[in-house]
This record gives sequence, C-alpha cells and structure tokens, in this order.
Amino acid sequence: MTQSVLVRAQDGISAWKIAFNHQDAAGCAAQYAEDAIMEAQPFGVFEGRKAIQAFWQNIIDQGFKDVNYSNMVWQSDNDTGYILMADWTMNKAFGVVHKEVWQLQADGQARLTYDKFEVIG
Repeated sequence: MTQSVLVRAQDGISAWKIAFNHQDAAGCAAQYAEDAIMEAQPFGVFEGRKAIQAFWQNIIDQGFKDVNYSNMVWQSDNDTGYILMADWTMNKAFGVVHKEVWQLQADGQARLTYDKFEVIG
C-alpha cells in the first residue's frame, strides 16, 4: 500500500506542476485538500482551497511560470501520506519546499494537506 501512496503523491505534484506551467490556478488548487494550509514565506498563511487558488492566481497574473523541482526527497509520513522536500525554480524566482504533506484522500487521490515553502530570490 505504501508504494501506491508514494506513486499517487508523485502524480499529485506532477499534476500541480503541469497546472502551474499551463497558468491554471484552479488546477493548482485542485491538488490541495479543501482544508489545506499553505505557508508561503514571506507572503503569509493561506487556509482552504479557495484562498490557495487566489494566491496562485495572483502569482500567475504577475507572470511567474516554468516551475521546476530539483533535489526532491520523499519521506513516508504514515500509511496514507508522504512528505516532500525539494528546491524549486521559476522564471522569476527560486526557493525551497520545506515541507509538502501529501495525504491519500477518500477519492483515492493524494492531495496536499499542508504546504510550507519559501521564496529565497
């Protein structure tokens, strides 16, 4: 079971990156659980899918695109989740993912329940 949870979490981050790179904030937000919490340093904390979608729409509207993850490390969280840590780059920024918590949801997909990342430059 754990392996399939990892695959579903990896599918989730792939879907998020594809949505972002297609400038689709709703597609990005769909990878978050309804009650997810996102800490986007230095911007603040965003609670719930609607607030998270608005954050990503604002970023997209400012011309940010072409996200890429590197140095990805997956760590088992429990039988139904994985934690992702990584570095990321975009066309106009770069930073670090401190902790993305991907949890298996009732529909069988893994979604972000907690996302903490930082813009470094």
